[in-house]
Amino acid sequence: MSMNRRHFLAASAAAAAAAMVRPQLSYAAEGDTLVVRGGSDIQILDPAFQNGSLEEEIGRCIFPSLNRLNDVRATPGWEAYAAKSLVQKSPTEIEFELNDWLEWSGSFGPVTAEDVKYSFERVAAPGNNSPWAYAFDTMDKVEVTGERTGIIRLKTPSVPFWVTTLPYYMGHIVSRKAVDKVGGKFTTEPPATAGPYLIETWIPKQSLLLKRNPLWKGPQPAFSAVKFEIVLDDEAGALAYEAKALSYTKVSLNTLATYRRTLPDNSDLIEMNGSRMIWLSLNLANPKFADERVRRAIQHAVDVSQIMAGSYSDLAEPATGVVPPGMIGHREAILYAPDMEKAQALLEAAGVSDLSITLSALNDKTSLLTCQIVQALLGVIGVTVEINALDDAVFWTLGDKAPDGSNGIEMVLMNFAGGVDPAENLAWFRPSQIGQLNWSQFNSPEFEALYLQAMAEPDPATRDTMYRKMQDLMEQSGGFVFLTHETFAAVARQGVKPFLLADGYMDIPRFEKV
Repeated sequence: MSMNRRHFLAASAAAAAAAMVRPQLSYAAEGDTLVVRGGSDIQILDPAFQNGSLEEEIGRCIFPSLNRLNDVRATPGWEAYAAKSLVQKSPTEIEFELNDWLEWSGSFGPVTAEDVKYSFERVAAPGNNSPWAYAFDTMDKVEVTGERTGIIRLKTPSVPFWVTTLPYYMGHIVSRKAVDKVGGKFTTEPPATAGPYLIETWIPKQSLLLKRNPLWKGPQPAFSAVKFEIVLDDEAGALAYEAKALSYTKVSLNTLATYRRTLPDNSDLIEMNGSRMIWLSLNLANPKFADERVRRAIQHAVDVSQIMAGSYSDLAEPATGVVPPGMIGHREAILYAPDMEKAQALLEAAGVSDLSITLSALNDKTSLLTCQIVQALLGVIGVTVEINALDDAVFWTLGDKAPDGSNGIEMVLMNFAGGVDPAENLAWFRPSQIGQLNWSQFNSPEFEALYLQAMAEPDPATRDTMYRKMQDLMEQSGGFVFLTHETFAAVARQGVKPFLLADGYMDIPRFEKV
């Protein structure tokens, strides 16, 4: 693909993005209302079943968690939050005491240790089919020792539990009384909340407004109200920001390149090393990929450097796995480098000459550019690629299993937020995630054994070796083509100091006025 072709695709997608900015966006309010972009709409706010993205960011506003992560740009680690104290008494015992001022909305009373027990064990229970149950694999139970005190008992020691379970959405606490009253689960209308904000109004596919919770007696958020304007595309988000409809938004790397040269007035540019992992997922259970030589041919044919230039303006680096640079478990190189001649020879050896593949992806500019580049690269070896671009709500149902345990996926451009520990990045590829988020249907007993061993291993060097081996197994399966850990870029109005986690998600209650 020539650079002219890439520029044409970029210009076309940018024009489409401009058309996506809704005319009804109002100017970002000054003073006490923070207006930010929501990158998706909400579908399920229940922490046990939510999908992530905006739902996670809203969850941090309306639900308490025992601890919370620090701003990755400042001080790594965590701090106690809903917990007045949170202490590891032994390798398998975590004692907690809740703050005595925590109270549920809707007259459901104080937040109790029984609520913590209910929240955690509800996610962990196999019968509930929570996609986040993996995060509690090492937990045995929660023992209630008082109205606000309890002990989290682990089956085995778990290094990641503190940073991948307790402070994330699966660790958000819900009211047992309130959730039981509505039948055991909820979607977009939480029956009770106890965070710094309350949901005021939600207009589907347009906006969501939060207002400060008068029952919240903890650290007060700087803004009395927060409005999320729902703008799905990064390029459209930048245009909305330039139109002064937003005070903060994530932007694409193409926009980053532009903003490095000319930044909008009274703005601060934010760049972070990427933890969001992007890869091509091949369904190992699909008959089209039954022959390992076909899978290996695709791995050799996809020249990731072309994607970095065409989709990311060379502002992101090729990935060597799902663990990013700077984290234990990061690999130095991939096993199957780009080689068109080898790819062609593998297809010929497999007797495949008319392979046609459906490549499914989210319907945003960067994803579509990437799909078009993959389409062109595989076309060189005679493979036809049909791009299936889908909206957010439809895309995330692709991995759902049919009654026979199968799904119709062929190849998918996947996009997951990474965590602060390799365990979070690798959890999605365990056998238990087949039918949930393991869309490659990668099923490796060795991978699972290494995952469990690494969870309990205190030595970083040993964990590093384990996590590297796990990614070797993924690549050797032929079900993965690692693309990048997307560099994170955002822009904020001067006077607003964002609080960002390692995955780029916002912690809205900790945004500041400066």
